[in-house]
Amino acid sequence: MSTPDKASLHQRHKPPQSLAQPRELVIVCGPMRSNVNLSRIVRVCGCCGITKIFCVGTGRVIEKIARDGTTQVEINSRRSLLPLIENLRHEKYRLVGLEQAATSKSLHTYQFHRRTALIVGNERSGIPETALTRVDDIVEIPVYGLPFSHNAATAAAIAMYEYCRQFPNG
Repeated sequence: MSTPDKASLHQRHKPPQSLAQPRELVIVCGPMRSNVNLSRIVRVCGCCGITKIFCVGTGRVIEKIARDGTTQVEINSRRSLLPLIENLRHEKYRLVGLEQAATSKSLHTYQFHRRTALIVGNERSGIPETALTRVDDIVEIPVYGLPFSHNAATAAAIAMYEYCRQFPNG
């Protein structure tokens, strides 16, 4: 048996896979300090087939970083977090804060609900306590060394990937 030519194994930019149904995950970004982080989150949303993101505050998406995510993802701006959370609850989303907290559950064992709003906090201050008291669940990504937490965009990407792993067809 011959081995395939290594050049034929590499394929960049494969076409996206189809989803059997739209994803019911929305991302809520608290006021972000960095437009780079916000832009990276939009890019990951596009890659994951997540079509809606809410941005609280004055963040701006940098298209060069978000790439085609800006054409795939509906980006909604809001002035404050608490009314948005309550509106999503009214729309029957499971509210999940991505935060290190005394009551947080490990992302390794957490079972997402299909209709989820994932709330990502500010890079320095996290999700405000007033918002954490209103979410249904708090999940965290275990860390095994320093620094004590992942970057906000990295953590959001890991959580989105886990959601997609649990619901591979949408």
